Amino acid sequence: MAIQIVRLGTPRARGEGLRLGTVRRLPRGVRKADYARRNFFDLWLPELAPSATLFGYAKSAAWTAARWRKYSRAYVREMSQPVPRRLLALLARLSRQAHFSVGCYCEDASHCHRSLLRKLLLQHGAKV
Repeated sequence: MAIQIVRLGTPRARGEGLRLGTVRRLPRGVRKADYARRNFFDLWLPELAPSATLFGYAKSAAWTAARWRKYSRAYVREMSQPVPRRLLALLARLSRQAHFSVGCYCEDASHCHRSLLRKLLLQHGAKV
């Protein structure tokens, strides 16, 4: 049992299980009934997405090492709040008993909150 970190909208891996969308915005031009069928997500979990302010910062300019460090620190700080912290602990515990995935739309995982989310899940004891 484990968590897979995925790009939403990509084909599902065999045995991937439930797919959680940790994104602030729903997919554009996709009917709600088609989210799962089109490999976006089965359940939407925006509480683990960057805040609207942080998302705006991420999209405002090209990534530099300094911008990424600032973004990373801010995202980790947001995830240390009570609700996200409890969700991370829950997902970490569930990873010991079920297969599921979490993801985001970003093409480049190295500059995406899902890479930070992976580290946070590991810190909470998740099997990733």
